[in-house]
Amino acid sequence: MRLAAIDIGSNAVRLLINDVSTYTDGSIDFTKVNLIRVPLRLGFDVFENGIIGEQKQHDLIETLKAFKHLINVYQVQAIKICATSAMRDAKNSLEVVNRVEVATGLKINVISGSEEAMMLYETHLADTMDIRFNYMYIDVGGGSTELTIYGKSINIVRQSFNIGTIRILKKQVEYEIWEDMKSFIKKHVKENTVAIGTGGNISKLFSMSKKKNGKPLTLNTLREFAKELSPLSTKERMHLYGFKEDRADVIVPALEIYIAVMKWAEISEIYVPQIGLADGLIKQLFYEKSFTSLKGLKKPFYTNVNW
Repeated sequence: MRLAAIDIGSNAVRLLINDVSTYTDGSIDFTKVNLIRVPLRLGFDVFENGIIGEQKQHDLIETLKAFKHLINVYQVQAIKICATSAMRDAKNSLEVVNRVEVATGLKINVISGSEEAMMLYETHLADTMDIRFNYMYIDVGGGSTELTIYGKSINIVRQSFNIGTIRILKKQVEYEIWEDMKSFIKKHVKENTVAIGTGGNISKLFSMSKKKNGKPLTLNTLREFAKELSPLSTKERMHLYGFKEDRADVIVPALEIYIAVMKWAEISEIYVPQIGLADGLIKQLFYEKSFTSLKGLKKPFYTNVNW
């Protein structure tokens, strides 16, 4: 089964195409076919002006048209499209969603912060984790940070906070929101909690660290990265580290968030499985479709992908 997901974030729009294979022993493989990222930066409009402007709307439509062509070429059988913080906050969100559907035939589902946190949690195979520990997922995006805490001895708790890299760049995160996040962490994080980080910035930092897959980043390593990168301008980070511009300006705010969360949780290490919301969307889509034969599968309500 070939599935696709489009994640319309505050910083970038991503198209992920996966092949999903099932086996008689019940195991399932999700194999990446292609991942494309376009830095539309919708949050720069929304968090400053409250709406998605005309140029950003045009760029979004053109991006989704291009994605649709690729979806058809790859013969994708089903697709799920979700938008997060920037689209949630935009005063003209409904207008943009309708305009996109008319122009492309693609239906965007604007999800809540709690839905976003749930999808990120479900992306990782929690039942394969060590039951001796509790776990906290930390997903840092352009517009929000999602925290999910779970374990054998505690109920799953999820919370989305309007603390994101673009909001920090725009100086639009108030002290009270940081305090809300701190209180949530202090209330729910227990001993023996393992941190799991998702998002493009933590994945980039993991690559920079040269750590082997499966090995954690330490809080001290993140602090060293912050000390190293903070004094530099965006252009200097691009020149010295080969960052793209839309990564160079947000990576320090991302470090600020991860460091604060880990400090308040009293966690010294964070694992980076290099997954994101698009992975969660594909997994959710697979389970929605898994009890229906492909032969009889109908077009989902959120797309008009050619079958």
